[in-house]
Order: sequence, then C-alpha cells, then structure tokens
Amino acid sequence: MATLKDIAKEAGVSQATVSRILNDDPTLNVKEETRHRILEIAEKLEYRGSSARKSLIHFDPCQQILALYSYRQELEINDPYYLAIRHGIETQCEKLNIGLINCYQNQGLPELAKVSGILIVGKPDAQTRQAAQVLSDNICFIDFHEPGSEYDSVDIDLVRISKEVVDFFVAQGVKRIGFIGGEDEPGKADIREMAFVEYGRLKGVVSEKDIWRGGFSSSSGYELATKMLAQDERPQALFVASDSIAIGVLRAIHEKGLAIPQDLSLISVNDIPTARFTFPPLSTVRIHSEMMGSQGVNLLLEKARDGRALPLQVFVPSRLKLRGTTR
Repeated sequence: MATLKDIAKEAGVSQATVSRILNDDPTLNVKEETRHRILEIAEKLEYRGSSARKSLIHFDPCQQILALYSYRQELEINDPYYLAIRHGIETQCEKLNIGLINCYQNQGLPELAKVSGILIVGKPDAQTRQAAQVLSDNICFIDFHEPGSEYDSVDIDLVRISKEVVDFFVAQGVKRIGFIGGEDEPGKADIREMAFVEYGRLKGVVSEKDIWRGGFSSSSGYELATKMLAQDERPQALFVASDSIAIGVLRAIHEKGLAIPQDLSLISVNDIPTARFTFPPLSTVRIHSEMMGSQGVNLLLEKARDGRALPLQVFVPSRLKLRGTTR
C-alpha cells in the first residue's frame, strides 16, 4: 500500500507538501502543475488517506494506542522531522492492526475507557504527563527522555551528535565554532546546545559569544544568523540545531556575500528532504525519525504483552551526511 513517502519520492517534493495537498490545505502556495502531478501519482499508486486505510483494516478492539503530541499540528508543516515521526507511528499501527488515536497540544484529550499504551512525542508539560498517567501506566516517550524515568523512551543521542560535529570541525583545523539553535522552553538551552558548549569548551573552540538561540524555524535561523554576521568577528564554522533553522542561516550567509564553505561552513541535524536541494546542499546528521515512531509502538506492545517492569531507553542511530556546506 502506497505511503506519503512513496508519493513524495516519486514527485521530488517533501512529505509535508504531499500531506498538505492531499488534505486540501488552503494555505499552501504551490504551483498548479505540482499539485496535479502529486494527485496523479497518488492515484497511480492507489494511495488511500489515513481515514480510508483505517476503514479497510479490522483493528483488534483490545489493542488501541493513544499518541499525544506535545506541539500543535502546524509544526509538522514547518518541520518534516515531526511529520516523519507520526508517519512511523501510523504505519506501524496499520501493519500490526492496532487502533490509533492522534491528539495534538491544542486539542482536548478524547474520552477513552481503555488504551493499550500511550506515546508522548516531544517533551510533555505537566498537564499532559498527568493526563497520560491517569489513562495508563504503559507510557513511552518519543524524541525525549529523562534519566531515571520509569517509562520507556525512544530518542536520538544528541550528546554524541554534538561531540561528533565538534570533532569533525576540529579535525579540519577550525579554531572557532558557533552554534545557532532553538529552545523548547523560554530561556533554556536544549541538550544539543549544552553538550556542544561543554565539549567545545574542553576542545578550546567554543565561547559564549558565539551561541545564538531562538526558535526552531527558518525565519528564526535567518534572524539569528543576520545578527551574528553583523558582528566584527565571526566563527569559521557553525553547528545548526536543525535543517529548518539552517535554511534560514544559508540565506543570511548568501546575503552577506560570503562563500560556503570557504568563508563559513556549517552542519545541521535531521536530513529533511529539502536538505539535498539547498544551495549548496546541506551537510547534516541524518536522523531516522520514522523509526523513532515505529519503535515506540513496538515498545508499548512488547511491554503490555510480556509484563516487563524495567524501563528501556532506545537511541535510534544517526549518521553524518557530508555535502556542500562543509569542505
């Protein structure tokens, strides 16, 4: 059965664009020929939307998962990383004939008598966590983990990734590395920034003046990079927290008239579909975000089936993909 990923690959566009076109998003600004091409591919591949797919599958009434997303659904439009996580969850539930209910931050919790388990995607607030604990003690975090937690988690090893990026630039002889990132909570650095700063200071290549933090969007990346480049001195290389941020950073560097990677090189995180089509193509750390979603489903089912008491923490592998923004 065809998926959004299959359509996006054949059409040469992102999964987010395919999803918005197939859901008739009125705010999407896209060429009519692109819209027609995607609809033709969807028809050729016999794609069925999630509601249609669910109507064809007989779900086990005793198996139902609730997925709580700690953000608004609009975030999936700006960052395909989160769309891929949801796609992984939905695909695995369909494969295993498990019912799934998606619930986003701005939506009220559905009234449920019983669930097999709960997936919480992203860092939950206290209210979301408490509501989940009332419904089930079989909870798995995705894209978030906390040391000593009693719950399972599927995450990426951002500490290792941050160190890998620092080591790469140091091996190239870079003496000064900057950071442009976002924050999940106002005024608080996320784990990749903290690991980058700590390890970079040990290596003697990172200082506080080269740390820039805003939102996780391209517009924020553009604004932060513009401010950074207005300084008298700048770092030789940048670690950017996500590809979405990096797209804005690239625009600011081009407007400044600097050459990439000769004047300034950069590495970001996620490897979203558009990373290969920026100018120059982004060097980035590839995250298997779909696998994060599917493995979360697997952990819930395995724990419910076997009665496992000990929590498991799973780190999905990542890989540095070198392209045109590095030497």
